Amino acid sequence: MNLKELAQKLNLSPTTVSRALNGYPEVNDATRDRIMAAAKRYNYRPNTRAIRLATGRAMAVGHVFPVATKNEIMNPIFADFIAGAGEVYGANGYDMLLSVVADGAEAATYRDLKSRGAVDGVIMHAVRTFDERIATLQELGIPFVSHGRATGIEGDYSWVDVNNRRAFLRATEFLLDLGHLRIGLVNGREDMDFAIRRRTGYVDALVGRGLVPDPSLMANDEMTELAGYRAANRMLAEANPPTAFVAASMLSGMGVRRAIEGHGLKMGRDVSVIIFDDELSYLRNGDDLPIFTATRSSVRDAGRIAAQMLLDLIADPASGPLHRLLEADLILGQSTGPAPRAA
Repeated sequence: MNLKELAQKLNLSPTTVSRALNGYPEVNDATRDRIMAAAKRYNYRPNTRAIRLATGRAMAVGHVFPVATKNEIMNPIFADFIAGAGEVYGANGYDMLLSVVADGAEAATYRDLKSRGAVDGVIMHAVRTFDERIATLQELGIPFVSHGRATGIEGDYSWVDVNNRRAFLRATEFLLDLGHLRIGLVNGREDMDFAIRRRTGYVDALVGRGLVPDPSLMANDEMTELAGYRAANRMLAEANPPTAFVAASMLSGMGVRRAIEGHGLKMGRDVSVIIFDDELSYLRNGDDLPIFTATRSSVRDAGRIAAQMLLDLIADPASGPLHRLLEADLILGQSTGPAPRAA
């Protein structure tokens, strides 16, 4: 089915249908919803080449990663985010341009994308504190959405984020309620904004119960199985080891579990573990009963939300900045239990 045929079925002009499908703000919401529903029902796909010619848009969105964050690309969290974003791009006739560049070359890459007109907007990943990329993108005038917020940036910009502080506050409080007083933090790299917010939640929970945070029970590194294992193994070897852990990811939690078992202990009975991000397509948290207790927020949904937000900004730059803060649910699994009694 072509555009003219879809317009005839809706008894609308091809121009109105085209403008609705391409996000022009002058089409009212009711008409846009009706057109989008019909396009889905009749399996209509816009002619991307025609749209490019008519609008001057590239009909592409950029995702730029420095080599230093290559582990991020291999992480199933990234795969789920891209999968969610890709669903929205595909439904709206947009392509995805993924660039892996040398460390420190991100600003030059953004300028190159802008000068070539290669993309209409970008999603910014792996947000750091005082992230200079935000100022670069604002200076270039490229519509962008940040997956995460940047501590230390005062100006406004569009972002989608999880309430990381609250997620780790709740997880730590849950363990405290179970009687755990020695709780280890296996965090992500703390030059990353999300990790700083998670540490803040963890510390706030301890201080709120009158406990003094112990630096020896805190570690931060890449969110890999090996890093999780090394951090937990070190803490468990202490004279006064933790009886519980909060871990930054499923992969980190798997490493913590290996360390627990290596010390002849059983997860959930001798040592409790709570992880973050367990709703992943390619790394499931058990079947009917979750293996890990977890703070859950769908990364795929975050990808969908960020992509739609960016397309809205591309269609109407004056509509931003846009913000969306997602909350994480606490999901009970087999990895937590009451603190063991002292011998």
